[in-house]
Amino acid sequence: MRITKLIILVFILIGMGCQPKKEIVVNADDYHAALDKLTEVMVYDIFSPPVASRVYVYPSIAAYEVISKAKSGDYKSLSGQISHFSGISSPESLEHINLNMASVMAYLNVGEELIFSTQKIKTYKDSVYQVWSQSPKFESSLAYAEKVSQEIIAWASKDNYAQTRTMPKFSINTENPSRWVPTPPDYMDGIEPNWMKMRTFVQDSSSMFKPNGPTAFSLEKDSQFYKELMEVYDAVNKARALGEESEMVEIAQFWDCNPYVSTHKGHMMFATKKITPGAHWILINKLVAKKENLTFEDTARSYAMLTLGVYEAFISSWDEKYRSNLIRPETLINENIDEQWTPILQTPPFPEHTSGHSVVSAASSVIMTHLYGEKYQFDDTTELPYGLPIRSFNSFKDAAEEAAISRLYGGIHYMPAIKDGLSQGRQVGNYVIEKIKI
Repeated sequence: MRITKLIILVFILIGMGCQPKKEIVVNADDYHAALDKLTEVMVYDIFSPPVASRVYVYPSIAAYEVISKAKSGDYKSLSGQISHFSGISSPESLEHINLNMASVMAYLNVGEELIFSTQKIKTYKDSVYQVWSQSPKFESSLAYAEKVSQEIIAWASKDNYAQTRTMPKFSINTENPSRWVPTPPDYMDGIEPNWMKMRTFVQDSSSMFKPNGPTAFSLEKDSQFYKELMEVYDAVNKARALGEESEMVEIAQFWDCNPYVSTHKGHMMFATKKITPGAHWILINKLVAKKENLTFEDTARSYAMLTLGVYEAFISSWDEKYRSNLIRPETLINENIDEQWTPILQTPPFPEHTSGHSVVSAASSVIMTHLYGEKYQFDDTTELPYGLPIRSFNSFKDAAEEAAISRLYGGIHYMPAIKDGLSQGRQVGNYVIEKIKI
């Protein structure tokens, strides 16, 4: 009797082992989770805002291109729309590939190649793949994702990024009083002075949407430039007088998005790490995509469109920054008005005009309006992990304009950089919409 029971148990176990694997459902939440992991690693690695835009765009394109292979009628490849992009290989057979799975795999593989802390991505992939390995399509999906990743990485390697790493640092001109010089507290060199030399995806050059230059420099008290300088000084003083709980201060802090803020106390220094301006908008897209319950395909499309816009916006803004090379308000106020004055936000280490956040926010708002519609109400919770409250908006345009004015309240930009930045960003965003049909 006991032997019979053992035989039956053996047959049951053999039968269980022979059961076919069940297909794994990979949905939009899996894509969002991969995005969150990449964002987490970028914050940890402290990528500058322009470089962060590069880290986002290539994985997003890889993920989207995989999806376009199955539904090319509704989701057109970027091949032919981006002149230097020839697309990715087609799978030998769609029957044996879980395209959503391969899409996320490609996203993670390309992202891993572009960051420093690769082990963090590897560990995340291991945990996800442990579950996905139960799929009968896992191995073939992984093989296809790796092939796609290699193709995207090879394409990315030709965008001039490696070359800009070896180009000369920014040269400081102390003889011209209008020229940018490093600012407190760390007096860092100008970040990414050669970013305008990066290969563009959509614009025909980094200067395609060259904005108005800054107001003519003058420290004469009746000059327009001096009035703009005093506008920054007065705005910060007003915000401080209203107190830390005032909306001006809250707006400045909410849209800070400085990836590395250093605090000095005596001989001690510690740093606070946060998301970049581009990351803020990409995470807004995550919130809206989840709110709209977008399909995996539409989620991939939204990230591809938005990250293209963010990337192009940084190139456009940085082209003007190092052309006009304008000094920051903090420097002039300390030297000419109030040596004890400090901005609410830490001045970032690059020239003033145009405001990068204004350009990126305007471009992002145009693209997101295209994706989700006008007068779209949303609650922005992206800053909750950094101890900041939720802010609510009635449209993406409203959010972009608040992001832009935050630079005045924070004391780091003159108004022309904000206004010109919004105009410049809208031109970039509209051009992306005009050229990219996916």
